[in-house]
Amino acid sequence: MAENKVYKAEIPLKLISLNEYVNLCRCNRYASANYKKGIQEQITDYIKDLPTFHNPIHINFTWVEANKKRDYDNIAFGKKFILDALVKSGKLKDDNRKCVAGFTDAFQYSDKYKIILEIMEVKND
Repeated sequence: MAENKVYKAEIPLKLISLNEYVNLCRCNRYASANYKKGIQEQITDYIKDLPTFHNPIHINFTWVEANKKRDYDNIAFGKKFILDALVKSGKLKDDNRKCVAGFTDAFQYSDKYKIILEIMEVKND
């Protein structure tokens, strides 16, 4: 059986946490929409070399944080913006269960924030 190809992308950004996003939504209903639009545009720049996926995908997210201040669930909330950017940029048809078979999260620490994506297509045999 052939091994699935892994497509990689690195996003050198610190995405907003869930708590920060909720506070943004509470402050101003337009602020959260503006943040989402802007961050998706930035993410699109870093995923532009990925292929268009026609089969369901599985994504390994590696969240690299500069410190241990944020909880894992708040950090991983950022996948919402990444998945939406994959759809908006045409790399993925949708981010529903038919198109995203699953994902895993891993966490590391370094001097700079970034997210490493490892994407595998799940072939329909």
